[in-house]
Amino acid sequence: MNIRKPRVFLLMFWLTNSWIVGPLLPSVTAESNQESVVKKTEAGFFLKTSAGKVSVPAPLLNTKVTMTISGLIARTTVSQQFSNPSDEWVEGVYVFPLPEQAAVDHLRMKIGGRIIEGQIQERAQAKKTYANAKAKGQRASLLEQERSNIFTSSVANIAPHDPITIDIEYQEVVRYDQGRFLLRFPMVVGPRYIPGRPRTIHSRSSPQPGQGWAPDTDQVPDAARITPPVQHPENGPLNPITMHIDLAPGLLLQKVESPTHPITITKQETNTYHITFQNPLTYADRDFELIWTPLAVEKPQATVFSETYDGNEYLFLQLMPPAKPLPSQETIPREVIFVIDTSGSMAGTSLAQAKAALKLAFSRLTPKDSFNLIQFNSGTHALFSHSQPASARRIQRALHYVDHLKAEGGTEMLPALVHALSGGEDATRFRQIVFITDGLIGNEEALFTILQRDIGQNRLFTIGIGSAPNGHFMRKAAQYGRGTFTYIGTAQEVQDKMSRLFHKLEHPALTDITINTPISSLEDVMPNPLPDLYVGEPLTIALKASSLPPSIIIRGKQGETFWETKQSLIDSQSRSGIAVHWARQKIAQLMDRHTRNEDQNILRQQILNIAMKHHIVSRYTSLVAVDVTPVRPEAHTLHTHSLKTNLPHGMQYEAIFGWPQTATPATLYLILGTFILWITWICSRQHLAHR
Repeated sequence: MNIRKPRVFLLMFWLTNSWIVGPLLPSVTAESNQESVVKKTEAGFFLKTSAGKVSVPAPLLNTKVTMTISGLIARTTVSQQFSNPSDEWVEGVYVFPLPEQAAVDHLRMKIGGRIIEGQIQERAQAKKTYANAKAKGQRASLLEQERSNIFTSSVANIAPHDPITIDIEYQEVVRYDQGRFLLRFPMVVGPRYIPGRPRTIHSRSSPQPGQGWAPDTDQVPDAARITPPVQHPENGPLNPITMHIDLAPGLLLQKVESPTHPITITKQETNTYHITFQNPLTYADRDFELIWTPLAVEKPQATVFSETYDGNEYLFLQLMPPAKPLPSQETIPREVIFVIDTSGSMAGTSLAQAKAALKLAFSRLTPKDSFNLIQFNSGTHALFSHSQPASARRIQRALHYVDHLKAEGGTEMLPALVHALSGGEDATRFRQIVFITDGLIGNEEALFTILQRDIGQNRLFTIGIGSAPNGHFMRKAAQYGRGTFTYIGTAQEVQDKMSRLFHKLEHPALTDITINTPISSLEDVMPNPLPDLYVGEPLTIALKASSLPPSIIIRGKQGETFWETKQSLIDSQSRSGIAVHWARQKIAQLMDRHTRNEDQNILRQQILNIAMKHHIVSRYTSLVAVDVTPVRPEAHTLHTHSLKTNLPHGMQYEAIFGWPQTATPATLYLILGTFILWITWICSRQHLAHR
């Protein structure tokens, strides 16, 4: 026994370092590793090679956004200029966001006066095409989709002191909600919480090209591709961006505004508007939102566009159902479950906005309602064991609870969602879940699976908090939860945005919506199934058919009242881009089925066929552009850089990358490992002292 004790100590030491500390250490020291290999100089940011002997300035990036909005369709070009300030040949890898419903269909690489058009290829083939061109010394660019709203732009063989410009073009449909048009352009990928056990052990040296600060895990297998390195705010902002918008609303407007950025608005003679940033030094550190409000007499009722493409007819329809207020005596009691994110990424202005939103929400509860409040970070805690009547005393208790909320720890969202979905046995109450979060997680698919399986009769409403929330999570969670979503980016928006949300919560949705059409298959009507609609929301559909019917009949139910309308399609306006919009919606619908028990190979092939036919970037297709002439001499090494992004405005760097770290659970494991080592050492010393 006396001989074996030291062996037990050594065994525990090895287990602790191998199982707990070893695999997770790169996550724990992600930022310290960054700073040890990345140094700021007057010329830019230098990334050491694996040998640690040669320092080469990373490419500098600036972005120009040009947007044309015509009615409900927005066409946008994002021009990314990669400039090489060094004497070496370099490759730049940049992870950036685009709107979650953007149909990305064009890539152009500009070198001097020449333009190389990108080609759509299956993703694996596009990566191979790019890698071969890169190895041969040819200029090349590759655009890949990581998530619906996260993309990676790679540019190879940028010559010393030369720029290469990459134009990325996409189309999206403008959102209309409660009398206003809204368009949101994301600018920065916020730091994501990455749960799970790392798949590989990363070295302490610089991460591999294109990899982020978090390693891939068993729960987030692409974590390294969605966690770009983050610039510390003390080192100044990166990635300047300019914005030029031409707005042709097709309606007389009451107001054009941006709650996120100061803008300059120039009205033209043809009832169009040119919009730019007031500040010429605007950096990509928060989402941009543009809102335009038509005059009351100009509010739209129905819009119908069509396009003939490749022998098929495509239709876009947006229709405003009648808004009929529900008589007060029909108002049914509600059970409202409020869920608030108090993880480290919410520290600062985000939590302040969330608290203000919660307090306003409590003030709208009636004595007929019941409620509960759940907060989550590394753990989950509910104010009450189960929902309580909304009495003045309980609301006061909830307000006191909210005042003492603090942002810290990780973003373990899944247990909080499961907790919120449980209960609801009282069938006399309409159960609503209000989810307040920045949505900055890497395991969205796990939550979507739970929602699809367990939503039941609940309705889930998401509120995206902060300057750069995860729009993909906000929209899809609300879709699966048969609710709706909203964003609150500044303290000044809380009152207005929450009031609009309450208006939806307090009125019944238009449900059981169906379309009666002679088209044989409704598989080609998007979205499928049709969602519930809340007060002020339009019905928006995209349709594909061999020939369009003269009209369609739409039916629905509001409370106990049935509603029906007939919409003519004969006078639809011809418009390009409708086929692309349908294809993007169809791909999204097929991707939704990935979380179900369906044949993944069949789904993949269906998505691939549509994306290739319509020239759209998807999970399985990428755009690649290659200059045929090699330019980098064989003797010259190519230095690859993962470009840094800004920390989203209002976030606290130390709350995310400090101690404790909220972007990975690794800190907890490191503390645990150190504690076990310490206890083992004490026990060993005591044993030796008694020998």
